[in-house]
Amino acid sequence: MDVSTLVSVEEYLRTSYSDGDREYIEGKVVERNMGTTDHAHWQSRILFYLMSNYRAIWSAVEVRVQVKTTRFRVPDVACVLGSQPQSSVLTDPPVLVIEVLSPDDRAEDVQDKVDDYLSFGIPCVWVVNPRTRRGFMYTTDGMREAKDGVLRTADPEIALPLAEIS
Repeated sequence: MDVSTLVSVEEYLRTSYSDGDREYIEGKVVERNMGTTDHAHWQSRILFYLMSNYRAIWSAVEVRVQVKTTRFRVPDVACVLGSQPQSSVLTDPPVLVIEVLSPDDRAEDVQDKVDDYLSFGIPCVWVVNPRTRRGFMYTTDGMREAKDGVLRTADPEIALPLAEIS
């Protein structure tokens, strides 16, 4: 898509993309880096682990999250307390979102996503690097690496041992 072409929120919301969903940032439709088998493996394994171990939490891959009026992000995995939301787009902050890094991800772009998630009110964001098998936890207090290999949230308590994913 030509980056100079602006799209309305309504047009973005009614458009489906055959090669993976896209994000919407201030009128621009932005492609997401994904598509490698490593990325898909980690995304799928994280979802399976969460669904198997945390039944009080609804988890899904690539669901649109409206972080601001004109900003929609599509995290690799989103987690919501309770059952599946009725709306097709999440407009209330999930309790956790997870980004699985792809080879083409740029640090600045990932940080922009994390900032959007946290300013929207998502209490915890995990960023996982499949290549290095390292994970990082972001909150409004800052970023911390999971040195013991376990990503965690406090409220609700969720723990993801990276060794069980790889």
